[in-house]
Amino acid sequence: MSEAAAPAVHRPIGVAIVAVLAGLSGIVDVITGILLMFQGGNPEIADAFGGPNGVLAASIGSILLGVIVLSLSFGIWLGRWVARMIVTVLEALSLIQSLFLAVANLGNPVGEWASVFFSALVMILLWTRPSSAYFRGSEVAAR
Repeated sequence: MSEAAAPAVHRPIGVAIVAVLAGLSGIVDVITGILLMFQGGNPEIADAFGGPNGVLAASIGSILLGVIVLSLSFGIWLGRWVARMIVTVLEALSLIQSLFLAVANLGNPVGEWASVFFSALVMILLWTRPSSAYFRGSEVAAR
């Protein structure tokens, strides 16, 4: 079957929402990482992370996760199964990291709680029945 003859696979609204939310989650992680990096000189925050190097490591980790999730959101938009699996794993890691950072930084955790919310919502929507059908159909159409 030629690529031109492959049946059209329509993206459900839930997948579009997932792609946008994954992108937003990635953006939130990047912004939070950048903001955390600038707070490394604050003694209270540095102590919570075991010193300035801990703050730097946590902020770099948050930024890297955010960039990867943001780039993978395009794969989700296109219905790529591998992007769905990778985003699920990364969102779980992002959720765990954000929970840790929110608890460690009790004075200003707003960005982290937003990241927790977006990560959880992305993972839930990524595995609904219509989303699963779309990813299966997109992979078949891509062959």
